[in-house]
Amino acid sequence: MYMIAIIDYDAGNLRSVEKALNFLGEEAVITRDSGEILSADKVILPGVGAFGDAMDRLNQYGLPPVIRQVADRGTPFLGICLGLQLMFDSSEESGGAAGLGLLRGKIMKIPPRQGLKIPHMGWNSLDIRQDSRLFAGIPSGAYVYFVHSYYLKAEDEAMVAASTEYSTHIHAAVERDNLFACQFHPEKSGDVGLRILKNFVEM
Repeated sequence: MYMIAIIDYDAGNLRSVEKALNFLGEEAVITRDSGEILSADKVILPGVGAFGDAMDRLNQYGLPPVIRQVADRGTPFLGICLGLQLMFDSSEESGGAAGLGLLRGKIMKIPPRQGLKIPHMGWNSLDIRQDSRLFAGIPSGAYVYFVHSYYLKAEDEAMVAASTEYSTHIHAAVERDNLFACQFHPEKSGDVGLRILKNFVEM
């Protein structure tokens, strides 16, 4: 059993991530304590909400330096939904607010398209890269659950582990070294999502 820290910065969705990990038999703690985060075996940054507000809260609690230390140490780190977006350089949301800059890329607004609703809410299939560690044992075409109005355009496509189409081409998951992230919600994506979380926990 691993100790998994779920970073608490007053964002929604923390409890559902915790419950999914508990279902897998893992011990998870929701915390903003730097000692707990740095001593954890794995760290998860979930979140729903606005990019700028989230960065303000992370800064308010002094968490960006702790997160960068986790990344530099090589501890497996997973961003979920807004957590993915915060790991990158900047977002068109909140007037181009700066993110954590752990990975290179920009968060952009999903372009309007006739017949498609924004925010994008619902199940979409993934085009999965065959050698992905996060998606080990999951076939390409598997469905996962999204809720978002902004999407990732990664600078380096080599880090893209899975993509999907919704009005535009969306980089739905990335992995580089010890850093992993999903735009969708694995904790709300049934057996596929549980397998993704299990793969991450066993990194």
